[in-house]
Amino acid sequence: MIPRYARPEMEAIWSDDTKYRIHFEIEAHAADAMAELGVIPKEAAKVIWEKGDKAKIDVSRILEIEKETRHETIAFTTHLAELIGPEARFVHQGMTSSDVLDTTLSVQLARATDILIADVDALLAAIKKRALEHKYTLTIGRSHGIHGEPTTFGVKLATYYAEFTRARARLVTAREEIATCMISGAMGTFANVDPRVEAHVAAKLGLKIETVSTQVIPRDRHAAYFATLGVVASSMERLATEIRHLQRTEVLEAQEYFAEGQKGSSAMPHKRNPILSENVVGLARMVRSCVTPALENVALWHERDMSHSSVERFIGPDATITLDFALARLTGVVEKLIVRPDRMQRNLDLTNGIVHSQRALLALTQAGIAREDAYRLVQSNAMRAWAGEGTLLDLLKADPKVSKAVAAKDLEAMFDNAYHTSQVDTIFARVFG
Repeated sequence: MIPRYARPEMEAIWSDDTKYRIHFEIEAHAADAMAELGVIPKEAAKVIWEKGDKAKIDVSRILEIEKETRHETIAFTTHLAELIGPEARFVHQGMTSSDVLDTTLSVQLARATDILIADVDALLAAIKKRALEHKYTLTIGRSHGIHGEPTTFGVKLATYYAEFTRARARLVTAREEIATCMISGAMGTFANVDPRVEAHVAAKLGLKIETVSTQVIPRDRHAAYFATLGVVASSMERLATEIRHLQRTEVLEAQEYFAEGQKGSSAMPHKRNPILSENVVGLARMVRSCVTPALENVALWHERDMSHSSVERFIGPDATITLDFALARLTGVVEKLIVRPDRMQRNLDLTNGIVHSQRALLALTQAGIAREDAYRLVQSNAMRAWAGEGTLLDLLKADPKVSKAVAAKDLEAMFDNAYHTSQVDTIFARVFG
């Protein structure tokens, strides 16, 4: 992960210092449990904690040892032996490398998810504040990019609040599923390590025990986890894309904040570009790129192979660090978003009232005209309004078939934008409670 898109708290979770510290805690907690079971001397477990805690694990030394052993976990336990002394012979009793590596990854992903959940909470707070601010700010709703009917900017934002509420719930579920401990030894049979050791380590690290492992934690858990991150990223892209569209010059209903001294183009001094939202879209693509490899990691050979390991060294840090940064960036965009109700009204008025065509259609059907005939009447006049021949209201009033069925004053009442806000309170009650 490049520093440009990394925040310190999340980045620290994936540092070698953090990883090897978690390795040590797993080994030390396991030693405590084994001491209680009489597998190793209690004094040895005490020394492991005391000397391991006091001495700083030297990452460079582990890497130096690994050059010879060509085995990361053995390099780690060898370095522990240098720090702890003779009692280190009781470290890693009956355990296999994946007990340490997989449990460490679970701890890292759980901690990363706590940050991501807090990120989503901040985004939800920003969206809610702006939604309430613009609860009744009229704007045009669009389908296929074309004007449909009026809505409010608050309702538009409420859809994102509901979506990110679901995103938060998915992250909570993903954390629960991934926060799993495995201390079951070679082939996952517990032949050389008592299941009570696993239970003790799990409790100390705030994890659940893996129901049944092979020699690894099953990777369907990880696949579901990274798929969840991908869905969150897609929701972010949806909001960022909406902001990008709204900032287009011919729309200009909302704009990213543009700081004093900021430049939009090296060539064109007038430019104000939605660069932060565009950045979020790009980062969302990177998060989603981690999903397919996670899915492909599920099908390991027999009780285990190593094909997942290199993948997870990339996607664990990359997906969580990137999503953390992107969520924080999107929150800032929403908080500082410049909303333009004047442009919203201008765009509402842009198409000569054709956005009220459905109300005219319904009025004609209620007046006794067959729906197909009513549709043709309204559509023909709407097409003339599109062509600039007049407003839809005036054209409908002038149409003898329409005026015969619906009085002019009743037609006029149907061209009130505020009509479309009548259920905003209901929508907000559903979304915000």
